[in-house]
Amino acid sequence: MAHSALIGAARRWARIPIAARIAVVYVVGRLITTGFLQLAAHLSGPGTRFGTDANIGSFVLGWDAQWYWLVAWGGYPSALPLTESGQVAENAWAFMPVYAYAAKVIGIPFGSWGAGALLISLVAGFFACLMLYRLLHQRIGSSAAMWAVTFFAWGPLAALFQVGYAEVLFVLLLLIALDLVARRRFAWVYPVVLVMAFTRPGILAFALYLGLYGILRWVRRRTDPLPARDVVHIVALGALATVTGFAWQVAAGLVTGDSGAYLATELSWRRNWGVGSEGFMPFDGWVQAAQFWFTQWGLPGWWGLIALILLVVGAGGALLFAPPVRRLGVDLRLWSASYLLYLLAVFFPQSSTFRLLMPLTPLWGAVAVPRSRVYRYGMLLVCLLGQWLWIYHVYALGNTFWQVP
Repeated sequence: MAHSALIGAARRWARIPIAARIAVVYVVGRLITTGFLQLAAHLSGPGTRFGTDANIGSFVLGWDAQWYWLVAWGGYPSALPLTESGQVAENAWAFMPVYAYAAKVIGIPFGSWGAGALLISLVAGFFACLMLYRLLHQRIGSSAAMWAVTFFAWGPLAALFQVGYAEVLFVLLLLIALDLVARRRFAWVYPVVLVMAFTRPGILAFALYLGLYGILRWVRRRTDPLPARDVVHIVALGALATVTGFAWQVAAGLVTGDSGAYLATELSWRRNWGVGSEGFMPFDGWVQAAQFWFTQWGLPGWWGLIALILLVVGAGGALLFAPPVRRLGVDLRLWSASYLLYLLAVFFPQSSTFRLLMPLTPLWGAVAVPRSRVYRYGMLLVCLLGQWLWIYHVYALGNTFWQVP
């Protein structure tokens, strides 16, 4: 009898329009996250960043959200602030304008920038779930695509749907762009690229993806025709993504009169960890971090270099050979490889590493491919546990630079 009831419930669920099913999953996920955030606020003590009076509203405006708020109401400095040692200090140039100003406009009716930021993150998250399903369902099947959406909506980074960070808006734009490229509706990608470029760093990874995608289309041109108009669009979009990828650096240089203003600003955060004073060198951040972290853990620094090599080889091997990942299609694997290479080139891995992995959202499809119910429900529990641990450490306990989400 119970088995029959479950089958009946599953059939009724399957008859609900997909957008409504995704809405249910998303809303339930947001209620769970709200409960986690409320618990974190209750556990926030006098020694934490948010104090004993913490509430969900303070989390919405916490950490980097304060920088976006500062951009919205104070703009960008024309003179770079300096530390006592004469180095460039942390400042607003590290944060791009689209999310900050959009939240300001949307928050006007509510008299609150935070309300605007929360609405953008919430709404963008729902549409990102719709786009993730659209991107995946023909590749891995409707059931697996729905599970991928659930993992995404309930996953370790789900708090980002409810705080003042630009990641979710960027992911929505990214999924739209990836879907448009997959459907070869290139003319619509141009405005998406322009908005992406000034929402959050990462557009240079999309430029690399377009270059690799163009090479793939060229190699397959005998079995997959490559008309001249597609060549023009791919080259033009790649050029646009590249130019806009450096445009923010140019803007910072023109306003401040310092051509290295943006990179110096980004490196100011790295100096919190005691590294990054020599200037920016591609790929150097991971090499430094590999040795730094293993030394912090009381292990030889060269072990960290070996671990880094194994990590890079393992990630590359998974993208090339893992059957669930291969199910996603070459284009999504090219995006994943492009973004991972971008992170390897520019990032210093630290407490924000997990958040910066959010643009790899399409890989939730690979996680959802195995059909075992035990596996899928077990993975969902892992997602919820990861979400709570992340919220607990960066909001309930968050107090110092190594707990920045």
